[in-house]
Amino acid sequence: MKRIAIAGFQHETNTFAEKKADFDAFAMAKDWPALCVGEDLIEQVSGFNLPITGALDFFSREDIEIVPLCWAFAVPCGLVTRDAFERIASLMLDLLESAGPLDGVYLDLHGAMVTEHYDDAEGELLRRIRMLVGSNTPIVASLDYHANITEKMVEYADYLDTYRQYPHTDMAETGKRAANVLIDLLHDGNRFLKTMYKSNFLIPLNLGCTTVEPCKTLLGKTLVQIRDGLPPHTHISFAAGFALADIEEAGAAVVVYGLEKQFVSDALAWFTQALIGVEHLFAENGISAEEAVASAIKISRNATKPVIIADTQDNPGAGGSGDTTGVLRALLSAGARRAVCGFLSDAETAHQAHNAGIGQTIYSELGGKGFRGDSPICADFTVLALGDGELVGTGPMWKGARMQLGPCALLENNGVKIAVCSKTVQTGDSAMFRHLGIDPETQSIIALKSSVHFRADFERFAQEIIVALSPGPVEADLSKLKYKKLRPGVRIKLGLGSGNNSGV
Repeated sequence: MKRIAIAGFQHETNTFAEKKADFDAFAMAKDWPALCVGEDLIEQVSGFNLPITGALDFFSREDIEIVPLCWAFAVPCGLVTRDAFERIASLMLDLLESAGPLDGVYLDLHGAMVTEHYDDAEGELLRRIRMLVGSNTPIVASLDYHANITEKMVEYADYLDTYRQYPHTDMAETGKRAANVLIDLLHDGNRFLKTMYKSNFLIPLNLGCTTVEPCKTLLGKTLVQIRDGLPPHTHISFAAGFALADIEEAGAAVVVYGLEKQFVSDALAWFTQALIGVEHLFAENGISAEEAVASAIKISRNATKPVIIADTQDNPGAGGSGDTTGVLRALLSAGARRAVCGFLSDAETAHQAHNAGIGQTIYSELGGKGFRGDSPICADFTVLALGDGELVGTGPMWKGARMQLGPCALLENNGVKIAVCSKTVQTGDSAMFRHLGIDPETQSIIALKSSVHFRADFERFAQEIIVALSPGPVEADLSKLKYKKLRPGVRIKLGLGSGNNSGV
């Protein structure tokens, strides 16, 4: 029986965001589980749409002894602290060292973690693991679609596989796929030839979405056709990269693995050519919060379904504080009706509402605390509903996720409803609104703290989707960011489009 160690360490680091991920950020449960160790890992991740869950499911059906180490995730934000990285990495390595003889290692990583002391945190983690297990033990890792894949990561891992969907509805599937490759490596005793191409341009966050162009065709047709033409044991993965990380190797990458040099090089060349051919289509679109709200109100007058406003520049899934007030201010100023905005991260206001009770009016300084230049909305709010934040996701991406959002409240001011939670979490699942008694399908306008992941659950009942560019930590126009470490020659798209952008 083969013995395989499994572990995970995930963080998507927006180096332009101020708030850092300390150890407590990984130790706290939110939409994904808290730091878990040993056998507790298996129980804690069970039922979630996570890569490690998919890998566990695959290994459990094989003649494999699973050796669980640890798994940790923190909501995207600024740099991971040195303390957090070293404590979790040391925990993982200590458990690995004491695990006894191993035949393989599976890792659930993100691929875009930056710490106070390492720009390429996953490359460093893989290096340490390789030094510990030796060159004969295969290491396989699943990566996020937004991984900034580095030369170091490719060097120290035998195989890397990325999500193929954004929204990331295929996380567990990717873990299964990576686990399958690891089993093949163990059975065959082979080691792959590997090669990588790094793009010379950055892809804005919204434009990496695989349900719209150009990535809809790039990944849904082009990449599939290339895979279908490859012989067995030849694999190709594409990562759109995470452009909000100011590191030398930020950006999209294509990685190919195989046993035959010609097929490996040909596959890389085919997809690279296709990627370069659509560079001109990666030009971000968006309109101001005021324009977005005005457009949503106009469309909603004759709509049969909700108009959705994506508050993309305050997306907690990419480092947003989750509490900026620009879109909410625009809704209130325009006198929007049957509109709901959420989820705003404001533990103080949530607790205030719980102390007051349903039906009461509270004066609160709502939001505006996590992003420099923003300010709270100071007003009276009626408490419409309260929740403990304990709910289970129902949408394609978070289905089965046992969310722990802390005390939640539904407030109202001037006809606009505001959903508030205590933790910083992306609004990607409609169950979050239902937890507070709101049926999102009956609203006229829904303003969401999300960029793309919301599409997995909300797009099915949206009349139209509008991307709003209200000031926040997740800058959509990359030309406004002051990169200092990005390698020379990488192109950054200038300017943003305007007007209604429901296709973005």
